[in-house]
This record gives sequence, structure tokens and C-alpha cells, in this order.
Amino acid sequence: MRADLDIIQHWIAPGSRVLDLGCGDGSLLEYLKRTKGVSDTGLEIDERKIHACLEKGVNVLQQDLNKSLTNFCDKSFDTVLLTQTLQAVSYPDVLMDEMLRIGRNVIVTFPNFGNWRSRWYLTFKGRMPVSNFMPYQWYDTPNIHFCTVRDFDALCRERQIKVITRTVVDHKHQGSWMIRLWPNLLGETAIYHLSR
Repeated sequence: MRADLDIIQHWIAPGSRVLDLGCGDGSLLEYLKRTKGVSDTGLEIDERKIHACLEKGVNVLQQDLNKSLTNFCDKSFDTVLLTQTLQAVSYPDVLMDEMLRIGRNVIVTFPNFGNWRSRWYLTFKGRMPVSNFMPYQWYDTPNIHFCTVRDFDALCRERQIKVITRTVVDHKHQGSWMIRLWPNLLGETAIYHLSR
């Protein structure tokens, strides 16, 4: 399991109803179902990943996150997850509002494009950063919205979104007192637990 997923699984209550947006191959939902007995639903657009979900016994719907979530009722899930996908959707602010409408809690993870490695790369190479974590060139990246911890904090304030917990970690998915002091500069992955 990815390290950010290991962190967030502790925030999910046993037996709860969980919706994972952009659930990939369903590994997280399969794990949560097996270890916490959650009621699982995943949304995914890629047919190969949908087949992988079905092979794992994960309930999955084919749906484009850019279209809307109007097929779900208000507060129909205890937790709605969006892991490493926020930066790849067309209207992240609209999706956040929808997630908070249909979920009592929301967990979001995203790469912090304000970290020192990205800044160093831009400053000294003059090009968009490419790394093991973000292995894409500027022209073929799925990331269309480059967000920083400060940007996301501002969005939460503007939309009156309550931050229950915020964890920011480095490239090894470790936290430290320095990252807590300067999350936007030193953190590479931001992990938020949110509600209204």
C-alpha cells in the first residue's frame, strides 16, 4: 500500500460507508473492506482498472469525476476519498464541494508543488520538475492544476471547509517538526481530513 494510503486508513472508522473517487485498481478499498469491514464503492474511468477492482471484489462504477457526482444523495457516505487525483481534475473546487455534500468526512491527498525540490528544479534547471514521484513531462502529465499546501489551505478558508487533521510528509512519507513548521516548503505530499 502507498504510504499516504497507510496514513489515511487510520482515519476511517470500521464498518463505515466509503466512496473512493479515482479508486485505481481498488487496492485501498479491498484492504479497508478486509480489515475494517467498510461498505465500499469506487469510481474509476479506466476500464483496465475497473476490471482489476472487480477481480478484487470491489464495488466499482465507471464514472468521470469531471462530469459531477449528482447521482449520489447528500451525506450518503461516511468518508469520501480522493487520493493523488485532485490535481488531475478539471474543476477541483467544484469536486471538493460535491465531495463535502455527499460525505460526512472527506480525505484528500495531493502532491505539494510548492516544496523545495520543485522550487530548486525550476530555479536551477528552468524546466517543470520531473521526479520518481511525478515522472511526467509538462506535455504528457495528467496533472493540470498545480496546487501547494498554501493554495489548499486558502481554498479551505474560502469555502469554509473544516480541517480536522492535516499531515504533510516528505518524499519518504515521513513527517517531522521541521515539516510541521514549514509544510509548504518541505512537504511533498499533503494529506487532509476535512468536513463542513
